[in-house]
Amino acid sequence: MNKYRFLLIGCGMLLSSADAFSQGITDRLLLDMESKNKMTASDKALHNVLAVTNVATVAVNQANQTEKNTYFSNSVPSKGITDQKSSGRCWLFTGLNVLRSKVINRMGLQELEFSQVYCFFYDQLEKSNLFLQAVIDTKNKPMDDKTVEWLFKNPLSDGGTYTGVADLVLKYGLVPSGVMPETYASNNTSKFTSFLKKKLREDGLILREAKGDTKSMKETMLSEIYHMLVLGFGEPVKEFTWAPKDKQGKYMYEPRKYTPKSFYEELIGEELNDDYVMLMNDPTRPYWKTYEIEYDRHLYDGHNWMYLNLPIENIKQAAIASIKDSTMMYFSCDVNKEIDSKRGLLDLDNYDYESIFGVKFGMDKRQRIISYDSGSSHAMTLKAVDLNAKGEPQKWEVENSWGASSGFNGHLIMTDEWFNEYMFRLVVNKKYLSEKELEAARQKPVMLPCYDPMFAFEE
Repeated sequence: MNKYRFLLIGCGMLLSSADAFSQGITDRLLLDMESKNKMTASDKALHNVLAVTNVATVAVNQANQTEKNTYFSNSVPSKGITDQKSSGRCWLFTGLNVLRSKVINRMGLQELEFSQVYCFFYDQLEKSNLFLQAVIDTKNKPMDDKTVEWLFKNPLSDGGTYTGVADLVLKYGLVPSGVMPETYASNNTSKFTSFLKKKLREDGLILREAKGDTKSMKETMLSEIYHMLVLGFGEPVKEFTWAPKDKQGKYMYEPRKYTPKSFYEELIGEELNDDYVMLMNDPTRPYWKTYEIEYDRHLYDGHNWMYLNLPIENIKQAAIASIKDSTMMYFSCDVNKEIDSKRGLLDLDNYDYESIFGVKFGMDKRQRIISYDSGSSHAMTLKAVDLNAKGEPQKWEVENSWGASSGFNGHLIMTDEWFNEYMFRLVVNKKYLSEKELEAARQKPVMLPCYDPMFAFEE
């Protein structure tokens, strides 16, 4: 009986192996592909070009190279372009640019820039605490648990969301850029952050094996992280003297002493969490629902990232209302798709890759998300819209944080068609939402895991 069973199992393995062989690239299949793809004279010419040239250069759609229209019917005034340099802090620059725009326009200032490195210092410290405490919270789960795996793959990053800006600013306040300037480590985060990650992963493994007082152990580990941050970014400012200048460059009052918290309260003083809502256009999930992402926050005692999923047209209406009210917005998208960096133009017609490769790229927005082909990768400040006679948007403009020489004078212009395909998130004041939208935003959110495909991309 066992002998026959062994033979049957062996035959099954042979059949399985034979089936696997037939599904591989066989000599017959390879010959068939070769015969169907003999290079034509045009193919050879294209190959010669692609051998020495970036494919994006070859694929430029010359019919779309006409002078772009830079007129916008509605635009929020802004002053000064920031530069995140070689860092992933677009979320922080964007959030602070939204806040400074409010202050500049309300107070009639000549200029203003908040210190990004001040907020980033506490961001990295808080994220370190979030990781270490999450490791403690999940220490009874195996290392191959998906949440544990995600934590150790992502102990720390320089990316983030508006929720992080709100939580950090409300807890630690703000300071002007001049009193805590950028450093090499803050402008070039990759290498410095790699050492923080290395130390956190090491500490995380120790905490998983610890039997004693993990709270004290964690606090000692955090003190070491704090020391590393001081070396890289400098000591956080506790008190400073400042006075604003008007548009003529004259001081508006005598310099005063501030703490970061009092500075925030005097210049802004808004409730950044309660007064605002993040809108998302995610066609992979039902619209008119709210969602929350586990562990996707900056502070352990802060707020998880939460958003209301809406059709794109509803998001556009909220954006238009905000711009008409001279209020900029935190905006994020998949910026590298179809971008003409030199002209600062995001347009579906910028390139013709299908003609170059002779294939069809036919995925829609939903398919690009679930296959990890697209997601929100960069945050900017939405500031302008061009409306036609019917009040319909034709194009949009964002203030970027790649320096004044990038794009269109430091800005990017996007067509409305591009907006539909690659816009993902927008943070707006609740006063620009309809009652139906506000009601949807108040519902209990659906909790999503930290490893969800929609959030695989970093802003």
